[in-house]
Amino acid sequence: MRAPAPAIALALLCALAGCQSPAAQDAQTPDAQAPDAQAPDAQAPDAQAPDAQALPYTLTLYDRAPIYSYGDKNFQEALSALELRGGPYERVTLTVELHTTCFPFEGWAEEPPPAGQSWPPSCDAFDRNFELHLSPEGAPTDARTRAPAELEVMRAITPFGGPARHALDLTDYANAHGGRSRARLHITTWSDAAGRVSGSAGMWRVTARAEVRPGPAPRRVLAAVPLLNLSHRLADGPLEGSFEVPAGVTRARLEYRATGHGGAEDPSPRCAGPAEEFCRRTHVVAVDGRDLETLYPWRDDCALGCTVATQERADGSSFEYCAENPTGAMGSVRAPRANWCPGALTPPFTWDVPSFTRPGAHTYYFEIPDAHPEGVWRLSAAVYLFGD
Repeated sequence: MRAPAPAIALALLCALAGCQSPAAQDAQTPDAQAPDAQAPDAQAPDAQAPDAQALPYTLTLYDRAPIYSYGDKNFQEALSALELRGGPYERVTLTVELHTTCFPFEGWAEEPPPAGQSWPPSCDAFDRNFELHLSPEGAPTDARTRAPAELEVMRAITPFGGPARHALDLTDYANAHGGRSRARLHITTWSDAAGRVSGSAGMWRVTARAEVRPGPAPRRVLAAVPLLNLSHRLADGPLEGSFEVPAGVTRARLEYRATGHGGAEDPSPRCAGPAEEFCRRTHVVAVDGRDLETLYPWRDDCALGCTVATQERADGSSFEYCAENPTGAMGSVRAPRANWCPGALTPPFTWDVPSFTRPGAHTYYFEIPDAHPEGVWRLSAAVYLFGD
């Protein structure tokens, strides 16, 4: 991912932050950031009265929970739980909000950059992977990670230094896995010790709430099965495996999420910049021994994330920036990428798979044969099984 626009950082440092005394600089330590949200084991959903089971209710998974780029606590992730009661569910909608100290720029007056730095310490000025994973209580352990097998329900990229808000439909997951699910929210945040290209103690805060409406389910969901959820390199080879389909399945939906990352140099014509972030690659998807589709995951609509806005400086001059990605270089924000855009959700590719309606064992196969050896793809896949 490309660095934020240095002109913006330097202009804001001079115009909005000004010079800072050594005492003020000493105060800008990680312990001086905004107070921590509840610890992960204390982020329990809101309680409901027993006689309110059939009424709509709200669950709070995260309330401005911190995700740090340093230390042992909440390093790059925050844990919580989704506690569903009753069921079935007519609709479950999860709203996820991302909070940052990078923007609005006027907020820099409360946390100015230390002397010699370009950003407020807690500002992460880059775009980062932003993912939400759920695993139902009692889920089997993944043999590779030794952690509960997770199903990714959200793939997004943080904006360059901006806030964000995403709404997710969790209805099918809820009707497959009522009760308690472990939630893991992951952001690949990093800090810059020098505070030049990003904050020296960069972090994000996240709020997530589920609006639950009990009632008749729109579909009869028999199972939601995670197939894979990992970072993949060419040397890993094809990704393949099998899973069991129970009796009574009349429809099956396969979901596949894929985004390219990394900074390897690749001069091939399929790359507009470093691999795999700016490369259009071949993705082969096969089920039960037959090719389902060959994909070329790519986003060429990233310019939608750059509504031009203007910021005035103290001296009367001004500069332009992308309102949705305020700390990013405008050209980088608008550039096409390997199936993602800064600040945007990455929806899954989906297919109805008729062969998955037969009871018994079924196979899946994913391959990226022309990926760069030093590039990385974040991949996940899941199958939702439905009955009449």
